[in-house]
Amino acid sequence: MLKIAVFPNVDKPDSPAILQRIFDFYADKDVQLMLPVDESRFFGLEEYGVSGIEHVQADLALSLGGDGTLLGVCRRYGEMAVPVCGVNIGTLGFMADIERDELEKKLQKILDGDYHVEHRLLLAGFVQSPGKERRFLGHAINDVVITKGGVARMLHLGLSINETHLIDFKADGLIVSSPTGSTAYSLSAGGPIMNPNIRALLLTPICAHTLTFRPLLIDEEDVVHIGIAAMHQDIIVTFDGQESFRLLPGDEITVQKSRAQAGIVKFEDKDYYQILRTKLWRNE
Repeated sequence: MLKIAVFPNVDKPDSPAILQRIFDFYADKDVQLMLPVDESRFFGLEEYGVSGIEHVQADLALSLGGDGTLLGVCRRYGEMAVPVCGVNIGTLGFMADIERDELEKKLQKILDGDYHVEHRLLLAGFVQSPGKERRFLGHAINDVVITKGGVARMLHLGLSINETHLIDFKADGLIVSSPTGSTAYSLSAGGPIMNPNIRALLLTPICAHTLTFRPLLIDEEDVVHIGIAAMHQDIIVTFDGQESFRLLPGDEITVQKSRAQAGIVKFEDKDYYQILRTKLWRNE
């Protein structure tokens, strides 16, 4: 029996219809569908709710929403190595591989095992506060970003890679991105587009007050240390733009490749450059 965990975005108006199509398609097939408890109650499918679903081994997870929904599911399953397949009912859906008009066709491919899993690098973020032990904050599949919480004032940051101190600089923030995240916030800040299979990390400053610090590619095994030297109290670190933690002057953020990986389900009828063309440049 194939066990599929389904994660519908409750804020998407099309979620009920897409969810119903999935349940209808698999109704007479050897498939067990599961939902997180809260979502099962929201959609009136309580009998399919599973408590602590991210700790239950599934063969595959379906994300119903946009890229943000898929990112959240990938982080939830980071330690379980469950591959995630995105059904795009958002606006861009750059990472999702199923569009609404091809849903049943792709659900059959999942049933037949006619897909492959791309293993994407996950970032792990830690914070070291003065006089305290370093603690783990979370995973990100796109990026870890240090930025301002709201006040229009530049941050004073120090950047080191491994044991080498590179630069002290002023900026609105710093993005540490995976190759997958190169088409997210980093792209808007002037960073390059990277094929997600490239094994590297990308550092992109946000409005740096210097002409010398440009986006920087480093090895995936390198460890990035960012020191917080600013004196104001509105500094945060975010993970994929969805989870945030407040920082204080003197804190040091460490970002490095995680031992866990994200698995993204892909089908043979699409490749990365075709997705680039249709998703990013379709209106050019």
